[in-house]
Amino acid sequence: MKKQLLFILSGLIFSLAVQAQFEEPKLDAAGFEKIKVRVGADFAMQYQVLNHYADSSLIPLGTGFNLPTANLVTEALLAPGIKVNLVTYLSARHHNEAWVKGGYLLIDAMPFLKSDVIDNIMKSLTIKVGDMEVDYGDAHYRRSDNGNVIHNPFVGNYVLDAFSTQFAAEFLVRTNGLILMGAVSNGTLKPALTGYSATAGYTAYDTHRELAWYWKAGYDKQITSDLRLRLTLSGYHSPKHHFGSLYYGDRTGSRYYLVMNRVTNSANDVDITKNHLSGNWSPGLTNKDNSLMANLFAQYKGLEFFGTYERFKGTLLSGSDSEFGQYAAEVIYRLGSNDQFFGGVRYNNVWNNLDQSVSRFQAVAGWFLTESIVVKLEYVNQDYKEFISNYGPDAGFKGVMFEAAISF
Repeated sequence: MKKQLLFILSGLIFSLAVQAQFEEPKLDAAGFEKIKVRVGADFAMQYQVLNHYADSSLIPLGTGFNLPTANLVTEALLAPGIKVNLVTYLSARHHNEAWVKGGYLLIDAMPFLKSDVIDNIMKSLTIKVGDMEVDYGDAHYRRSDNGNVIHNPFVGNYVLDAFSTQFAAEFLVRTNGLILMGAVSNGTLKPALTGYSATAGYTAYDTHRELAWYWKAGYDKQITSDLRLRLTLSGYHSPKHHFGSLYYGDRTGSRYYLVMNRVTNSANDVDITKNHLSGNWSPGLTNKDNSLMANLFAQYKGLEFFGTYERFKGTLLSGSDSEFGQYAAEVIYRLGSNDQFFGGVRYNNVWNNLDQSVSRFQAVAGWFLTESIVVKLEYVNQDYKEFISNYGPDAGFKGVMFEAAISF
């Protein structure tokens, strides 16, 4: 069947139809004939030319290639409207060896129940269950995920990166442009049954007492053949947890290697696995977390706008409460045959209740040599304010990043 062939060939291949893709489209249950398996992969590498500065001593930064990263993707259509997905990181900044990101079962139909009522419900409902990337906000759809960078117009992600894989179940309803999603998760990247510390001794953890709840409501519509609008509001709520990880869930690492690392005369200063989030700002929320994110996406012909506004409160590792805010705005213009060329800018600002802030400006130019091969050239300039105890009154980094990637 033609639709079956498209499923096998699609996946992570980039095309015009998925440049602005968010949720996965509904599976075509009627076209199923037998189990189909697709194996794909993502490869990415960067050449870094960055300089950092601060009033305190920072390690010297050289110029050159970063560690190449890669993903292995396996998907299978198991039954009409049912598929399984598994992603393995083959090489990542935090772990150089192969290890599993996660996997999930996606259900767009339930033919095994043989119920007309259920069939009608499943026309609008999608169920997703597994150890998977939680669908909080829309920004995670436009970020780089280790070797998979095809949907990110830029090289770096947000300064404050809400990304985590967790055991979760999501229930998504889509009808006439409306989007409603409710979900529950175990709230952490690192599930554990028992913990130990020298002061508290052993502690047993009960998952049912540490659940996190998240949701999304929005509207996504192709208004005309040239204009698409999407507006969503998302929430993530973890009332109590021993190690919540919404803002500490990226196990692959930042694209800006070793930036802002202070001199401690230790091998850890230059170990990319020990400081894999360099250039990011993780608030360290672990006990409780209440987050809200609003996103606006607008596309008119080759012009795209994507905006994010986020606020959250939570408890730090120290036990004190903290508040953070973030906004980001990006404008991308695509041109050429099949929009193969693109350029754009992004401004991202993060602040907390202690008057500390980090701002990042990115400008990028890119070229899709084919639907599955992309190269990007990015200029980045990041500034830190009021990080006195860390860097002094004036600190930041800037320079150029070149990235090349293949996804198939």
